[in-house]
Amino acid sequence: MEREFQFYVVPTPIGNLDDITLRAIDILKKVDIIACEDTRTSQNLLNHYNIHTKTVAYHKFNEKSKVEEFITLLKQGKKIALVSDAGTPMICDPGSILIKELINNNIKITALSGACAIPTFLSQVPRENELFTFVGFFPKTKQKAQELITEYSKSNLVFYESPNRIIDTLNLIKETRGNIQIALGRELTKLFEEIVIDNIENVITHFEQRIKGEIVCMIYASTESNIDLTTKIKQLKSKGFKSKEIATILSTLYDTNKNDIYKLTME
Repeated sequence: MEREFQFYVVPTPIGNLDDITLRAIDILKKVDIIACEDTRTSQNLLNHYNIHTKTVAYHKFNEKSKVEEFITLLKQGKKIALVSDAGTPMICDPGSILIKELINNNIKITALSGACAIPTFLSQVPRENELFTFVGFFPKTKQKAQELITEYSKSNLVFYESPNRIIDTLNLIKETRGNIQIALGRELTKLFEEIVIDNIENVITHFEQRIKGEIVCMIYASTESNIDLTTKIKQLKSKGFKSKEIATILSTLYDTNKNDIYKLTME
């Protein structure tokens, strides 16, 4: 039996429309309003499941202005569901401001389980352990992106990226961390779903001609076995660093033996 809430966070399929849950369909039919990131996109899903609930646009450009309106409706006894274009709301999608205010106003909230690109992707990607860092969409500026890549070099780093920017992003990762291993997924749950796990040079070559679809990617954490120390040494030497300085820098960043790195600098 479905417990009564006032506000529902409802995941929707990331690609394959059959991935919606029975509970999600039931809730979307029962609520008074569905708050959609894009009403046109959501309408395709609603039509598919014969759902005729009223839709209201709720996106990053009107997020603040809609909060008061929704709270008023909820206090009048209305029930509202929040959906994004695809996947789980609040994961790189609008909703944070609204949820905060609903909590402040003691509105009863619940979230349904369902589709999300991150676990869908990670369930197909082998890892040494369960630890990973998700950073949303990659920064657009080179400096911020490089800072992020370096800061999380010891963690499996998971991010979203657009097909228009992914090759540039991969080249930047290669420039910053060398020819490391990555995993890239695109078109998850759709007809042309593809997961590629390889060193970054091979992945760039595989996709350099053409890549389509929503993309989720993981940079594998640095270990002694997968750090391209030779490339790192060459990069630091080109900046004028001496062998002792390079050994100190790389041993600190990657928790490797300082003497071993020093020997590599002399080769």
